[in-house]
Amino acid sequence: MAKKNNNTEEPLEKQLWKTADKLRKNIDAAEYKHIVLGLIFLKYISDAFEELYARLKADEVNGADPEDKDEYKAENVFFVPQDARWNYLQSKARQPEIGKFVDEAMDAIENENPSLKGVLPKVFARQNLDPTSLGELIDLVGNIALGDAKARSADVLGHVFEYFLGEFALAEGKKGGQFYTPRSVVELLVEMLEPYKGRVFDPCCGSGGMFVHSEKFVTEHQGRVHDISIYGQESNQTTWRLAKMNLAIRGIDSSQVKWNNEGSFLNDAHKDLKSDYIIANPPFNVSDWSGDLLRTDGRWQFGVPPTGNANFAWLQHFIFHLNPSGQAGVVLSKGALTSKTSGEGEIRKNLVEAGLIDCIVNLPAKLFLNTQIPAALWFMSRNRNNGRFRNRSHEILFIDARNLGHLINRRTRELSPEDIGQIAGTYHNWRNPDGNYEDIAGFCSSTPITKVKELDYVLTPGRYVGLPDDEDDFDFNERFTALKAELEAQIQEEAILNKQITENLMRIVLTEEK
Repeated sequence: MAKKNNNTEEPLEKQLWKTADKLRKNIDAAEYKHIVLGLIFLKYISDAFEELYARLKADEVNGADPEDKDEYKAENVFFVPQDARWNYLQSKARQPEIGKFVDEAMDAIENENPSLKGVLPKVFARQNLDPTSLGELIDLVGNIALGDAKARSADVLGHVFEYFLGEFALAEGKKGGQFYTPRSVVELLVEMLEPYKGRVFDPCCGSGGMFVHSEKFVTEHQGRVHDISIYGQESNQTTWRLAKMNLAIRGIDSSQVKWNNEGSFLNDAHKDLKSDYIIANPPFNVSDWSGDLLRTDGRWQFGVPPTGNANFAWLQHFIFHLNPSGQAGVVLSKGALTSKTSGEGEIRKNLVEAGLIDCIVNLPAKLFLNTQIPAALWFMSRNRNNGRFRNRSHEILFIDARNLGHLINRRTRELSPEDIGQIAGTYHNWRNPDGNYEDIAGFCSSTPITKVKELDYVLTPGRYVGLPDDEDDFDFNERFTALKAELEAQIQEEAILNKQITENLMRIVLTEEK
């Protein structure tokens, strides 16, 4: 929904980003994102408040009270005190104490709205933030939805908030990937799972992008957005705050998006939840996930995951939280498709034999900001013969999408809408009773589990899809470069695993010596 400016073909959000970034000066992106996103959020809740305030004011003759906080609570609108409203702050934008005024506004809003307690940034009076630049930034944000109908204001601000999240993630590079899953990957997961109705869960939710796109998917397909309820957990408090703001600016109930610094393994905030959909991008190959404290945990139904790598702990955590007909779409390091380290191969075998693995998608390189490790999507289903789709219980769909996507800069690739449509359409045609699916050499294969067993339960799509029919006239240099990049990434991943194994061995030796 990129909005074009009358004087240029460049979308509004790109113009805004360039201007905001110029005002950054000596502040790094990691700190600056809280300043900019905090202001966008403040503008959003102030606009929503002012719109309802005007309606209540007009209805005073019928007993409406524009200063009654309960009137706003009933409409799911945040109450904004007088000195925290956008018009008031914008009138003070040129004063040297503007940072103090904004921090006080954030405090006042939190005091009036318990659901925002501890969420909003109070970083505006810092010495490294030039008051003049802050004033210009307030004017910039104040003009975002200028000229738009109030009803569209939230859409515009929400879109800008999401765009800025992505740009800050790019600016932060590796660290940015810790709070942001690239939009095209989220869209692919959501398009494939089609979460129209039910409970959507993400136990490592980052800044909430999975939830935003789930609700957006329902809206775009003429569904009822209130048919979805969201549940989440995040261990990084700063990232959790971004998620709460990201969801609030979309009008999405985030009351079940929880934070604790212990994380989903040690302190599961939704112990009894059985969800309809899980959409998640857990951190790859985490070695310090406290696995040594959870050796007898009830979630490990398919094998105890190794203490040095959380990949198969995440998979089993997801499965544990699915209801009897629930589905999951998750991102994992490609190494999980083949690894046999510390019993991982046995766990993968048990997942396949239990009929839980529905589809594996091999992703292109360079999609993720925080790692060059190759990744794949795992789609799992608790019941692959549930009547809603055709019976796929004795087969797995493999899709090799490594050749899709395009570079948006030297280091980063993204999937186009056409790429997403091709992958999701293949999956839907395969699983739907009336689907028109057929294997495509080099791209997709519907493979019997008996064949997967013959290949020792390795789940790499390239093993099953074969070579494309036109392989004879491929570009050798291009293929060589791609294979070299993939090999380098695999070497990097193996080095990480070897380091983890060495650390674990040293830990055992030291323990025995004690």
